[in-house]
Amino acid sequence: MHTNHNFDEEKVIETIKSQIAENSILLYMKGTPKMPQCGFSAHTVAAIQACGKPFAFVNILENPEIRATLPKYANWPTFPQLYVNGELIGGCDIVLELHENGELQEIIDQAK
Repeated sequence: MHTNHNFDEEKVIETIKSQIAENSILLYMKGTPKMPQCGFSAHTVAAIQACGKPFAFVNILENPEIRATLPKYANWPTFPQLYVNGELIGGCDIVLELHENGELQEIIDQAK
């Protein structure tokens, strides 16, 4: 059986699970918070930063195996993806909507 990737998807899923478990606020994004590589990531970072808590991030551009695996694992096709306390909050549109109505602050404040 031929697969078109040369990494162990189960190992990648274990990595993703531990990243999500170990970081109460985690953003999978293109680029870094200081140098976002797409507008959606930039907007999402700005909304999270406005909530005033430090957060972890994974640059999917430097982690192609995570970029390939996370959408299947999360059942969410696009990036960025924000996780708080182990739960997928959503992508750019949802994060911005939550930020505008004040709910993102509540979610971020509950991060352990």
